Amino acid sequence: MAKGYWIARVDVRDAERYKDYVATAKPAFERFGANFLARGGEFVELEGGARARNVVIEFPSLQAAVDCYNSPEYQAAAKIRQEVADAEMVVVEGV
Repeated sequence: MAKGYWIARVDVRDAERYKDYVATAKPAFERFGANFLARGGEFVELEGGARARNVVIEFPSLQAAVDCYNSPEYQAAAKIRQEVADAEMVVVEGV
């Protein structure tokens, strides 16, 4: 079974409140087997517009990645994130 990946590009507007998002999202990530491959850090902009924070999270499957996002635990965190950051997020299937 192919793994699933969240790819998120984020501009945080309120770093202190973003910590609340991270703490609130943690149980969902643990429940669905999330493995962070990239979380912020240095990047090189090659094409198009960039955001300040780039995140790649690996899940055991595409379905686990989607289920994590749709879970009540993550949706509580998403509400916080949407108040304090601008983001684009996609889920992709691994090869």
